[in-house]
Amino acid sequence: MIELRDLTKKYGDLNAIHKIDLKLERGDVFGFIGPNGAGKTTTMRILATLLNPTWGEAYVGGYSIYTKPKEIRRIIGYMPDFFGVYDNMKVIEYLEFFAAAYRIKGPERRKVCDEVLELVDLGYKRDELVTSLSRGMTQRLGLARVLLHDPQVLLLDEPASGLDPRARIEIRGLLKELRNLGKTIMVSSHILPELADICNKIGIIERGELIVNSNVEDVMRQVRQQTVLLIDVSGDREPAAHLLEQHEMVEKIEDSDLGLRVTLIEGEHDYSLLARLLLDNGHALIRLNEEEINLETAFMTLTKGITS
Repeated sequence: MIELRDLTKKYGDLNAIHKIDLKLERGDVFGFIGPNGAGKTTTMRILATLLNPTWGEAYVGGYSIYTKPKEIRRIIGYMPDFFGVYDNMKVIEYLEFFAAAYRIKGPERRKVCDEVLELVDLGYKRDELVTSLSRGMTQRLGLARVLLHDPQVLLLDEPASGLDPRARIEIRGLLKELRNLGKTIMVSSHILPELADICNKIGIIERGELIVNSNVEDVMRQVRQQTVLLIDVSGDREPAAHLLEQHEMVEKIEDSDLGLRVTLIEGEHDYSLLARLLLDNGHALIRLNEEEINLETAFMTLTKGITS
């Protein structure tokens, strides 16, 4: 659904984005991660046919951004990081105005507007003025607007920017619903945990260069070179820690709130022997599991150039 080839945008000597290659299939949810100014918005504006690249090619739904911009606009929903609303309109009037721009006519227009309001959980606000909405509600209204024409591809630039924790959770839940509807979604953020549980692919962009582009699982494996276990036992942990640190597969042990944090030597992934060792020596296991790595850790590691 989305394909970028050598996509580059220069402003004088500055590379806003540099030779980006990317391919997303139908149904992919792509988390576009990077600090502010890294090139996320520039990339999305090019895909939305609002900005021409310096060179390179981009296709959306098989259409070239150079030759078929109108066709692309019919199949995408683009939500910028900041967008304006018409303050003197009611919520339903705001949506009907844009539905008319999409040439949705007659009774179908009101039906579509009501449906997207229910999807974003704003049905109870349909007759309220746009000015009465909170920041989180306004973001959901913006998302409702880009869904009016049932686009195949969604380009969402920092949809949770500036929201409080509850509103961010609501937006994340809405994105999961859209994923379940089979939409192809590119969503950018610099708040990494927002994307961890909704994306199947992620890209990390730094200074205009896409330094990581892979499945979420592959990125986690790339970052985690060693297995780290969280182990807890009933009673005093110190004897268990002393027992484990003598084992040849254990590199180091640290105490934490969740138990003993046990790092295995590189290449060791089968830790069943450690469980048997503890049980045979009379320790009752309360916890034994691998420590999960999150996108924030992956981002900090990869952008330092440690594994990229």
